[in-house]
Amino acid sequence: MSRQARRIDDPSQLAGPEKAAVLLLALGDEQKNVWEQMDDEEIRVVSQAMVNLGNVTANAVEKLIIEFVGSMSSTGSIVGSVDQAQRLLSSFLPEEKVDQIMEELRGPAGRTMWDKLANVNETVLANYLKNEYPQTVSVVLSKVRPDHAASVLAALPEDFALEVVMRMLRMEPVQREIIEKIEETLRNEFMSNLARTSKQDSHELMADIFNNFDRQTENRFLASLEERNRDSAEKIRSLMFVFEDLGKLDPQGVQTLLRQVPKDQLGLALKGASDTLRDMFFSNMSERAAKILREDMASLGPVRLKDVDGAQQAMVNLAKDLAAKGEILIAEGGGEDELIY
Repeated sequence: MSRQARRIDDPSQLAGPEKAAVLLLALGDEQKNVWEQMDDEEIRVVSQAMVNLGNVTANAVEKLIIEFVGSMSSTGSIVGSVDQAQRLLSSFLPEEKVDQIMEELRGPAGRTMWDKLANVNETVLANYLKNEYPQTVSVVLSKVRPDHAASVLAALPEDFALEVVMRMLRMEPVQREIIEKIEETLRNEFMSNLARTSKQDSHELMADIFNNFDRQTENRFLASLEERNRDSAEKIRSLMFVFEDLGKLDPQGVQTLLRQVPKDQLGLALKGASDTLRDMFFSNMSERAAKILREDMASLGPVRLKDVDGAQQAMVNLAKDLAAKGEILIAEGGGEDELIY
C-alpha cells in the first residue's frame, strides 16, 4: 500500500494519536508496558497513526519528548511504516491479535469502519451484503456516502434491494449497541477477509502475468525458469488458471459462461480444446445449438494457433470476471476446495 511521504519538523503538526505513535517509537523496547495499558480501540487508533506517520525529524521528536516528559532526547529521526508497526505490536501482543489488527490496517483506507467501506468496490460489498438481513443492510447503507449506497443498491438483486429501500424509509434511530455489533461483524467477517484475500505472494503475481502470455511465450518462460528454479516453475504452473481449467465449472457455471461468450469466439477456442472439454460444453447446450456449433467449427477449416490462443485467453478472462462477481464458481477437480478468482 503506497502512501505519500510527509516530513514532520514541528510536533504541533501532529494529532494526538500521532504524537503517541512518535513517543512509542522513540521508547523502543521500553514501550511494552505502555501498550499493555491500552484497550483494543486505543491500540487500533495508535497503530493506524503509526502506519501513516511518515518521517518525523529528530528535532520534532526531541521537542515532543520535552513537551511530555521534559528529560528525554532523541538520537535520530523516526520513520513509521506497516512493517515497523507490525514488529512493535508483535513484541507484546499474541500473533493472532497482531494479524487481526494488521489485516484491518492493510484493508481499504479510512479511519472508521464506514470510511473503509466507502473505499470498497460496490460489487464486492454488494456480494457480501446480499447474504445479510435487509434490516442490517439498511443500517450499513445509511452509514455510508449516498453515492456509494446508490452504487451498492444498484449491484444488489432487485427484489432484495427494494426490500432494503423499504427498510431504510421506515428506519428509526438505531441503538448504539446494534451499530457497534454490525461494525464488529463487518470488521471480523468482511474487512479482515478482504484484507487477507487481497494479499498476493510473488508466485501468485507471476502466475497472473504468465496467464496473459500467449502459449509459445508461456512455454518459453516456464522452460527457462525450470532450468534455474524448478520449484518456482512448478508452483507458478500450479497457480495458473488455463483454458482446460474451465472443465472445473459446474453445469450452471458452464451455461452462464456460454451465455456471455460470443459464438464465433467459442468455436475458435474449442478448435484447440481437448475432446473432454469440448464434450462438456456441447453437453450443456441444446442439441440444436451443439449441432450448429459443430458445423461452424468444421467450416472454419485450419486456424492459426495464435488465434486459438487468443480466443481461449478471452474465455479464461471472462470466466475470471464472472467468478470475481460471484456469478460462477471455479472449483478444484475434487470439488471440495473452492477457488474464487
